[in-house]
Amino acid sequence: MSQDGQPTFRKSLNLIDSSALIIGSMIGSGIFIVSADMARTLGSPGWLLVAWLITGFMTVMGALNFGELASMMPKAGGTYVYLREAYNPLTGFLYGWTLFMVIQTGTIAAVAMAFGKFFGVIIPWFNEANILLKLGPVKFSSVHLVAIGSLALLTWINSRGIKTGKHVQNAFTFTKVLILMLLLLAGFIFAGSDGMRANSALFWDAASLNKVTGAVTPITGGMIVVALAMAMVGSLFTCDAWTNVTFASAEVVNPKRTLPLSLFWGTLIAFTLFFLTNIVYIKVLPLRGMPDGAGVLERGMAFATNDRLGTATISSIFGDYAAIIMAVLIVISTFGCNNGLILSGARVYYAMAADKLFFRQAERLNGRAVPGNGLWIQFAWASLLCLSGSYSQLLDYVVFAVLLFYVLTILSIFVLRIRKPDAERPYKAFGYPFIPAIYILMASTIMIILLIYKPAFTWPGLIIVILGIPVFYIWKRFNKTV
Repeated sequence: MSQDGQPTFRKSLNLIDSSALIIGSMIGSGIFIVSADMARTLGSPGWLLVAWLITGFMTVMGALNFGELASMMPKAGGTYVYLREAYNPLTGFLYGWTLFMVIQTGTIAAVAMAFGKFFGVIIPWFNEANILLKLGPVKFSSVHLVAIGSLALLTWINSRGIKTGKHVQNAFTFTKVLILMLLLLAGFIFAGSDGMRANSALFWDAASLNKVTGAVTPITGGMIVVALAMAMVGSLFTCDAWTNVTFASAEVVNPKRTLPLSLFWGTLIAFTLFFLTNIVYIKVLPLRGMPDGAGVLERGMAFATNDRLGTATISSIFGDYAAIIMAVLIVISTFGCNNGLILSGARVYYAMAADKLFFRQAERLNGRAVPGNGLWIQFAWASLLCLSGSYSQLLDYVVFAVLLFYVLTILSIFVLRIRKPDAERPYKAFGYPFIPAIYILMASTIMIILLIYKPAFTWPGLIIVILGIPVFYIWKRFNKTV
């Protein structure tokens, strides 16, 4: 309790809990899907692995750099707090605004719908064709029922206290990591090597594959850099959410040590699993194939049915049981992923509300010392995104907005070194100033390429960020009049 009798955050997350929060939030359904589109963009097993390696370097180096800010300001809100302190309240608000409107809630909605769809593989009654209610253009299917129901359950669980939330997170993270490791082991030992034999002949032959016809267009010269940047939209999205642990900094035990360590180990473990999974894909399936191929080998990685690359790979090992095995894995994976996203997101809205930049109710901690109101506000918006059907389009815009704020956050290390040279820094950014500068350069290059070559995916994300500017001033004016 605080001096005025109000609940305060309880420090309950140790190194294992914090690492599990990162790993569990990172491993959702993306790793089983995105490499199919990446394969079409790059057309080459070698360049596909390069795209994942660059992503891994950026993710782990980004996490190591965030560690300085996390140990320096171990407060609820994480990135929001860093941007506010380094620049101004507007910059912090723009991050929180985008997080609430698109990044966190859009991801929660997409993961929940993936949970619902794959739950339907196990229990067929849950399918999008099973419409339970129709109100104008809005259709409420049995998939919506289980998706929104899972969000309600996870929101309620996390409203019961940080210990309840972390126990669920640990259980699901350890379970899905164990299952994924067993599947990787099966892929390396028992699966055939038909894919590797086909892939070895074109390992470094970069090409663009037409999604409809399968036509191959070679990629040469500097255009490989462009292709890598466009392909990495998928891998960067899959590797995102590692910052979520910083949102709950106020609940971390010995945060000045725990946060930097968990950021490093959490991102490294998750990325290693992602990279090994891609090696299994390349070992088992030819990267190139045909859209109308009769079987998984004929369709290849690039044209796996509905981009369900994980299912296609497992079918070569377990045959007819592949769909059920993958469905169970993704149901466990997405449930645990959303628990981490739901737990952490509400802490940002709490910090914004404390600055009078969000709904005031979100500032209150309930009797279990968690921002219960913030959790339910997050649930309401994520549920609306599920019903709107717009979550998938919103996620197309996420990567650009995420990269923009990551660049600003890592740049804030330089800003704060100048503005607050005497501030306590229990952990200092790895490789400063070179590694942070390299990250900023790489991320900025990817953003520029995406703005030029994928404007339909990037400009809307930038517009969502910019729309936060008038909202900031309207919110400030409103708070002065009430």
